[in-house]
Amino acid sequence: MMARRKTGLGEDLLDITSALPWWMGVVLAVIAYGVLQHYASLGMPTSPVPGQMGYMVVEQMGRTFAYYGQYILPPLFLFGAFASFLKRRKRKDLVRAVGEGKAGNVLRDITWRDFELLVGEAFRMHGFSIVETGGGGADDGIDLVLRKEGEFFLVQCKQRRAYKVSVNIVRELLGVMVAKGATGGFVVTSGVFTTEAKSFAKGRNIELLDGSALTT
Repeated sequence: MMARRKTGLGEDLLDITSALPWWMGVVLAVIAYGVLQHYASLGMPTSPVPGQMGYMVVEQMGRTFAYYGQYILPPLFLFGAFASFLKRRKRKDLVRAVGEGKAGNVLRDITWRDFELLVGEAFRMHGFSIVETGGGGADDGIDLVLRKEGEFFLVQCKQRRAYKVSVNIVRELLGVMVAKGATGGFVVTSGVFTTEAKSFAKGRNIELLDGSALTT
């Protein structure tokens, strides 16, 4: 699946806000409106001061941005907060479905994106803080960054149907771990790992979690 191409700053803000706890999006919306509304309401000097024309032009541009921004940025933050709330609820529903003994159906029918949400919630329940990076699709890049007690870990989520995750995936993760200085890493799949992948991960602070581990 191809990575979704972003179209601009607004979409970047939505992605960032939706990755935060929903209440932080609400707080950002309130702060943004208060600051921008206050700045937009400040008056400009009625007559130019010699030598300060450049300053006045910059100030006017700032006022213009604040005037329109007070109606644009807060709704963006609120929409991101709503998206975060929906993702949080969906994660809980997925975990509940697995806990109720429906793991086989869930892992078989789940989309790669929902699989990533499920894995993220599982780590969150074990005390990690989660950053969802959306590593470019079902089979590309780092999907989650975990932080706990000053250390950080990288996670690749591989939602496979009747497919074994090869040693190449584990090697790729190790390379990224070394480049970023990560404490450790996880490869999580709804399928299974090859014998070579398991052997390569030993002693390298990489943990492999397969479908059976997700159901326990």
